[in-house]
Amino acid sequence: MSVSAPVWDPAQYLRHAGHRARPFADLLARVPELPSGQPRIADLGCGPGNVTTVLADRWPAAHITGYDNSPEMLERAAPLASGNLDFTLADVRTWTPDETHDLIVSNATLQWVPGHVERFSDWIAALAPGGTFAFQVPGNFDAPSHRLMRDLAVEAGLADTLRHEDAVLSPTAYLSALTSLGCEADVWETTYVHLLQGEDPVLDWVKGTGLRPVLTALATDAPRRNTYLHAYRTALREAYPATSHGTPFPFRRIFAVARKER
Repeated sequence: MSVSAPVWDPAQYLRHAGHRARPFADLLARVPELPSGQPRIADLGCGPGNVTTVLADRWPAAHITGYDNSPEMLERAAPLASGNLDFTLADVRTWTPDETHDLIVSNATLQWVPGHVERFSDWIAALAPGGTFAFQVPGNFDAPSHRLMRDLAVEAGLADTLRHEDAVLSPTAYLSALTSLGCEADVWETTYVHLLQGEDPVLDWVKGTGLRPVLTALATDAPRRNTYLHAYRTALREAYPATSHGTPFPFRRIFAVARKER
């Protein structure tokens, strides 16, 4: 099972929608004025579309398209479409703009795209002068949640299923890549400490994102799936102990905003 082909569960993903949307808001807060009064915007990896609507709120005159390769996610997003907001099936690994854009944005998607930095040149070339390419990706692949996930996947014979530490670059490497393409770049990182509620909330969180390849690979093998989840649940409880107020879940993210020269 390839890490590029998990089956997504929009309802599971949206269970932590508030926490997941905050980094996108922080990313957009650093996006400068766009060059057009009626901008063309692409949201790469739009998922269920809940944050794509934030783009429409900020730029109501924009034509916005959300792209995703998950039919399940696009089905959930479809009711959000309006006159200037639409959603379409596309693979970020091969998507190349066929028109000029004022903003190309991606929220927690590029970590699923091996070699995604190689796509930057095509995307930036499609920006209007003064246009912006902005993205955020998780930077927590060395966190206990992901290390334990990988270790147990190896024990389960799924060593090649999950992404590894090299799924994303360092902030410095992203800065170098973007400035070498002629952009003025702002790159930073933030560690959020999400206070999650409920029973086994860290497991519940990763079931909507990072654990999807394992859940997909074991979808038809209930005994192996249950064995894996039992071991992972036990390890997560020790790594992220609950408190009387909830379970603290530190989550590091990397942000980049690159503005093309005018």
